[in-house]
Amino acid sequence: MSPPQLLTDPFLQLPTESSVRVVWFTEFAGSEHRVAYGKNLAHTAVANTTKLSRVREDQNSYVGHQFQDGQIYQYPVTRDIWRHEAEVTDLTSDTRISYKVTSVREDGESISSNVFTLAPTPKPGTPLKILLTSDHQIKPMVAANLHKVVETVGQVDAVWFAGDLVNIPDRASEWFDDNRGGAFFPCLQGSAKFEMSKNGTTIFYTGGEIIQHAPMFTCIGNHEVMGRFGRDSLNTEFDKTIPRSIAQSLYGRFSLKNNSFNTDTYEELFTLPQSSEGGKTYYAVSFGDVRLVVLYATNMWRTYHLDANARSRYKESEKDLNNPENWGYGQHIYEAIAKGSTQYNWLVQELNSPEFQQAKYKVVMLHHPPHTLGGNIVPAYTNPVQIVERDPEGKIKAVRYEYPKDADYLIRDVMPLLEAANVQLVFYGHSHLWNRFVSSSKMHFIETSNVGNSYGAAWGDNKREVPVGYQEDYVELGDPYGLEPAIPTIHPFLGEDGHPIPYIASNDFTVFSIFDTGIGTVSSYLFDTTKPDSEVIKFDEFELKKS
Repeated sequence: MSPPQLLTDPFLQLPTESSVRVVWFTEFAGSEHRVAYGKNLAHTAVANTTKLSRVREDQNSYVGHQFQDGQIYQYPVTRDIWRHEAEVTDLTSDTRISYKVTSVREDGESISSNVFTLAPTPKPGTPLKILLTSDHQIKPMVAANLHKVVETVGQVDAVWFAGDLVNIPDRASEWFDDNRGGAFFPCLQGSAKFEMSKNGTTIFYTGGEIIQHAPMFTCIGNHEVMGRFGRDSLNTEFDKTIPRSIAQSLYGRFSLKNNSFNTDTYEELFTLPQSSEGGKTYYAVSFGDVRLVVLYATNMWRTYHLDANARSRYKESEKDLNNPENWGYGQHIYEAIAKGSTQYNWLVQELNSPEFQQAKYKVVMLHHPPHTLGGNIVPAYTNPVQIVERDPEGKIKAVRYEYPKDADYLIRDVMPLLEAANVQLVFYGHSHLWNRFVSSSKMHFIETSNVGNSYGAAWGDNKREVPVGYQEDYVELGDPYGLEPAIPTIHPFLGEDGHPIPYIASNDFTVFSIFDTGIGTVSSYLFDTTKPDSEVIKFDEFELKKS
């Protein structure tokens, strides 16, 4: 039998004033898993072990010796992976200590990690550097991005991840060991091996050794949500989400989650702060001088294409008109956030809490953009209005969806709350670009999701593809809600007309942003992957208003 291996290095979760959780994964249940920590690693914390319940591989996995679709797997197959979590306690504020983990296999053979460092939650007044990132999704530039984060700013104190961690959340290899070299954990732990070849030059990027030392706080994006269980591939399962109300009408209450959507794998992987109402799906946490409020604001992404057989955000496929089980039901929202919903009422309470009101910096993180030049902000963030068109005999001839712009829940209901509560920064992702905005009250908005790739910006001649002849007006260019994007303050890039452009949307440039709580600035950096020897460029910086 080969020697045991750790599937990941350890990483840090849920710090408190005197403790932090250490989490890691193996492909064996083992007989013992522990953390050694402190001076001379003399203290021990024993881990609790659980098995991930939904992770699998399939014909589209890049794992092991499968480098092409269907080489090994022809359908989804369960993959046995165990999660280990130990709580390291009795920590001293502002004191960082060493630790390592050890896992013992059932045959007595053991494997230990390297030595890393951990610390409890920093006290108010502690200057921190926090990485803002999102939308990794196994994309080509992620490993280079995180490699340059560590090279440029050194060890960060926390990671805020605004959703879309991987592409298909139940596909184990996307988290752990995708054989193309850019899986989620390896990129954030400096053990990736992603090959980039540009302009005749080939270089391997390892990502950055980040989350072994810094806790990560995440939110749910559309790529954390799996759809109906038991289909012929994981891609199909992911694409087959339907609203819970529709699932109940089609299938009854039996196995409602398996017949609609779930975030089980995401919730099994991470130990996060929790709210009594939303659990891990939306929460708030204090970290140094910051109160971070995390929302569950995402919907099912569907294509904007309007051809006959497209199951799109605007219409159903013509071939499925008489089979509602195969309908997509538009870009349905996964968790209600409109005024009066449970999440909205929780947010009102949080914004009125002493922890929030007394924080020096008040930040809200969500996945869906309230303001962006990206394509994914159209249509409006509201429940789709279904319109069924029938012929004189009553036969369905079209099913389409409208999204009233004035019913956008984020703009209509949530943003006024945040403005009134003096939130300084709203951070999000989803559109795979960098752009930012400032409201009239000086609330800043930043989307810094041009990490692994980009799909462009709706600017100049690059219009969003929107339906013609629908009731609603779907905005082709710019921010649909009227804010002007900010031009980068330090090194703006020029468009084809020679004028500065207010965004980065590139498959050659990768961007990351750092929130420095010591001076209250958010700085954004760019690395040109076509020039591996080039310097990282700080191209933008802005200061948050003091609370």
